[in-house]
Amino acid sequence: MLVIRREGFEQRYGGLRYQVRNSYTVRNERREEVRDWHFDPGQNVWPDSAHGWYFDWLGERVSSPVRYLIHTDGRVGVEDGSGVFVEIAPSVQALIESHALIDMVSTWDRADTGDMDSFALAQKLEGLVEIPEASGRTIRWRVSATVAVMAFQNWSSEEPRRWRAFVWSRGEVGRRQIGAAIVPTAALPLPRATG
Repeated sequence: MLVIRREGFEQRYGGLRYQVRNSYTVRNERREEVRDWHFDPGQNVWPDSAHGWYFDWLGERVSSPVRYLIHTDGRVGVEDGSGVFVEIAPSVQALIESHALIDMVSTWDRADTGDMDSFALAQKLEGLVEIPEASGRTIRWRVSATVAVMAFQNWSSEEPRRWRAFVWSRGEVGRRQIGAAIVPTAALPLPRATG
């Protein structure tokens, strides 16, 4: 299965390269970045302690403490130095679709949630449609014409993994919708860390 999955990845995605635009706001200042992604398999393989195998691939071209992985069951993951496969997307196709959505909303305004629980805010936003092609167990995309939400589990081998979210708006209608959700959310206490 490992050989079949690795050869299939190389035949279908090997050599694929693209850039993903992203924007964010820090202290009311809009910042933009472009990240390069390379879909070439690496040379390493590991057995999964639960079941199956996984192998590495190049992934995002930045100085990063993670190694990008593909599991023989199709999931995309990272290894954060703990030696554990951490799922970040249900499939390579879902990861690519998620990148396409990040690029699409890069011209929108990403909400600066500061110390606010971004996932609680995202849950309050209504009228959004889930994008199943870019969603799975550890990532969920919901969008409308004026608001987009990417909810995701943090990249950690700790369990349970914490949910976070990025929220974007387009135009005054989107800003008002997010603003209306922020007011009651701001009054909620932040969840306490357990451990």
